[in-house]
Amino acid sequence: MATKKPAGIDEYIAGFPGKTRHVLQQVRAIIKNTAPHAEETISYAIPTFTINKVYLVYFAGYKNHISLYPAPGGNAAFEKEIKPYRSGKSTVQFVLDKPLPVNLIIKIVKYRMKENLERQKAR
Repeated sequence: MATKKPAGIDEYIAGFPGKTRHVLQQVRAIIKNTAPHAEETISYAIPTFTINKVYLVYFAGYKNHISLYPAPGGNAAFEKEIKPYRSGKSTVQFVLDKPLPVNLIIKIVKYRMKENLERQKAR
């Protein structure tokens, strides 16, 4: 992984070895396909997707896994699905050696889009 803050998501992903890079590209594509109007940026030195300047999801690569932040919290519908991947209050980890749970990532992104829309309406 790069030691300096990457200029963009392409540079961030390029700093990883093959298997990690491949899974990071998959996660990025899933998010882009699910939230096509989201903007890509780097925040906290990791890839971030935002909608209307409000963060949607972050993701990051590590030696043995990929993390997705934030996972929905307090939603019973997600708790069963997320449980095998949960590593913190709002973090899920996907081990590189196992198939990526594409449908779960899509559900998380859609849920986060809904949460963001509700917050914007409340303002």
